[in-house]
Amino acid sequence: MHLTWYGHSAFRVDLPGASVLIDPFFTGNPAFTGSVAKAAEGITHIVLTHGHADHIGDTVALAAQTGATVVANPEICSWLGSKGVTKLDMGNTGGTVPLGAFSVTFVQALHSSAYVEEDGRIVYLGNPLGVVLKAPGEPTLYHMGDTDLFSDMHLIDEFHKPDIGLVPIGDRFTMSAATAAYACQRFFKFRLVVPCHYATFPILAPSADPFVSAMAGSRTVVHVAEKNEAFAAADFV
Repeated sequence: MHLTWYGHSAFRVDLPGASVLIDPFFTGNPAFTGSVAKAAEGITHIVLTHGHADHIGDTVALAAQTGATVVANPEICSWLGSKGVTKLDMGNTGGTVPLGAFSVTFVQALHSSAYVEEDGRIVYLGNPLGVVLKAPGEPTLYHMGDTDLFSDMHLIDEFHKPDIGLVPIGDRFTMSAATAAYACQRFFKFRLVVPCHYATFPILAPSADPFVSAMAGSRTVVHVAEKNEAFAAADFV
């Protein structure tokens, strides 16, 4: 498994037999400095955690350009279908979607989920979710989406045993550095944590330094990824 962080909550996950974009917010993302074409090269799937514009991002255009299957909740899938996306695979909280080389299990997140259309109309897009990616012989990955901490996180750890956590730390709309570190240390036995959803906009936390400090003494490795950096999970877990 190789991971690439593109700023905010956008990640690429390359697995044997599949290449996945999660929350591909590129256009309009001030933290994204790379090439959209390169980021999307060879992708087979797009996985979405919820319906905010900074997570749906370039999904419609990328699905058309690449033929990737979009995996999301039913409301997002229906809305994307109205936008011309044809390859859709839906799931919802607690359910697992088998996708050949890997599977996606949707889990709870505490947030909101809607899209503001160009005419200002607000479209409800279902419940926000976290996603657990599993592939044979690979570490289990948990992208938390946008969320606060919640005590049932310990059930996600007990049942799914994620090795890698992609964790929002930016405050204002998600967990802060302090609450994210608390969640990681209280509820999970991650081997690797990659912080995200920070330093995108001025109202978010400007760096991961407070999170790194709050995780000091933990046995979990914290990797503060550089933008567009591809790294092997095996280097950490």
